Amino acid sequence: MAMAIVASLPGNLFSSVPSTRPSNDSNATSYSPPAPPIPVPRYPPPREKSKPPPPKTTNPAFKIPHHRTKYYKPVREGVISSDGDRSVVIGENGVSYLLPDAPFEFQYSYSETPSVKPLAIREPAFLPFAPPTMARPWTGKAPLKPKKKKIPLFDSFNPPPPGTKGVKFVEMPGPYQLGKYPEEGMTREEILGEPLTRHEIQMLVKPMLSDNRQVNLGRDGLTHNMLELVHSHWKRRRVCKVKCKGVPTVDMKNVCRHLEAKTGGKIIHRVGGVVYLFRGRNYNYATRPQYPVMLWKPAAPIYPKLIQDAPEGLTKEEADDFRKKGQKLLPICKLAKNGVYINLVRDVRTAFEGSPLVKIDCKGMHATDYKKLGAKLKELVPCVLLSFDEEQILMWRGHEWRSKYNYDSPSVPSYSDVANHSTQENPGQSEDRDTETVRSSPKMMSLWNRAIESSKAILLEETNLNPDELLTKVEEFETISQATEHSYPAVILASEDGTSVHEISSGEDEEYIDNELEEEEEEEEEEDDDDDDFYDSDSFGEVDLTAAPGSLAIDEIAKRLDWMNEE
Repeated sequence: MAMAIVASLPGNLFSSVPSTRPSNDSNATSYSPPAPPIPVPRYPPPREKSKPPPPKTTNPAFKIPHHRTKYYKPVREGVISSDGDRSVVIGENGVSYLLPDAPFEFQYSYSETPSVKPLAIREPAFLPFAPPTMARPWTGKAPLKPKKKKIPLFDSFNPPPPGTKGVKFVEMPGPYQLGKYPEEGMTREEILGEPLTRHEIQMLVKPMLSDNRQVNLGRDGLTHNMLELVHSHWKRRRVCKVKCKGVPTVDMKNVCRHLEAKTGGKIIHRVGGVVYLFRGRNYNYATRPQYPVMLWKPAAPIYPKLIQDAPEGLTKEEADDFRKKGQKLLPICKLAKNGVYINLVRDVRTAFEGSPLVKIDCKGMHATDYKKLGAKLKELVPCVLLSFDEEQILMWRGHEWRSKYNYDSPSVPSYSDVANHSTQENPGQSEDRDTETVRSSPKMMSLWNRAIESSKAILLEETNLNPDELLTKVEEFETISQATEHSYPAVILASEDGTSVHEISSGEDEEYIDNELEEEEEEEEEEDDDDDDFYDSDSFGEVDLTAAPGSLAIDEIAKRLDWMNEE
């Protein structure tokens, strides 16, 4: 209703009032609208900024391509770039840098360099060290102003007196036995000195167990700049604590070998991925080997592909079939990021005993990490890599795989052997039965022999027993085994004055126990081929279990009972 009334009204009721009053002249026939109150501004067009041309430089320091560029230069074994007596070399250890008077060829990473020769490089070949002169232009910040204050340098053989102002603590050489003093040494053997005793190792390692002053070794392994870092730790401590995590922990023996070879120290203790590196008895910080520091991380060269369409020993169809089966295969373990993978090689070898394919779940890890893991497992297990799909490593054990159990050892009699023996005695019965022999490993045979000798198992000479006779044999053996289990080989009785009254012992039993322990140790050493010489699982927080006679709580209770009985 309201809309109909508004529509019937003449004109626009909501129009704005004109700013100027119309004239009363009746002869005016046209009306011009008023000008807007604010004029529309007109801006000039934006000026084009003229970019100055980039300066032309011929120095190779300004021509470093980015890692994402398509720089590709094939290389061969030998020297690929040289500047006088300083050169870049391609060899068995990948890209290395040869400097004059250097004890060895420098590399970015000593422990994580692939054993395969690179195919090409991603950047021009130049040395990542500071030049001997200032021919190279300065590309970073300006150098600091020289300080007027001169810091005195002290060596380990002549440390500053205690309490000297402005001088930090410098660790003296040692430890030494009574009557021996430090000696200047040049070779590694002279600096290390005599081997440490067990008491000295405990004295050096025990304070470092809970100390957080350490060198962290990550996915790049033992890098070149870590050598100077280890020596800086040795300036204040006799032992440097190195904590390893990630890919290098798959082969800790390799890491320990390079640590000792490049730093000149000696590993005295290792627990898991933590290594304790001793500097030596005659170490002197002033005469330490000083190496130039790398100013930047060189680009990694290009290596052959790990995953091939037709790996060694397989056709493309067979490899594709294995990859399809691997999609339904459950992984044997789930690896965490920056974890310790010491037992990974052993787990993969054990898994290959039951399946020709093994898969490892690496979800959450960096792509370069699980690819490096696959390259290490390919050499250490060994195996054939099939796929890295879905962040999982799929491996095949290969045609040359051999089981770690020796099946050519004597066999344990099985049901088929017993049946074969009975058919030979009675040729008319079961002539068509197939004979089969079940082989056993040496460890299983030793366990059987040990159980029989300790009366925990019995070898039946009669094989044609009915169920009732077999049950009778089992009941008789059960009583004998229980009596043997609850008996002891030796009993020592003592009189009131503490002297031994009677001793029942058997030299044969003691000799058997010693031989048994020796056999167990030999079997464990044969089983675990991956044990290295640097591992030591002994605890340095041992508890003294000895106590003086009469100092225990039970002794006090016994005294009170005797006193009550006397009353």
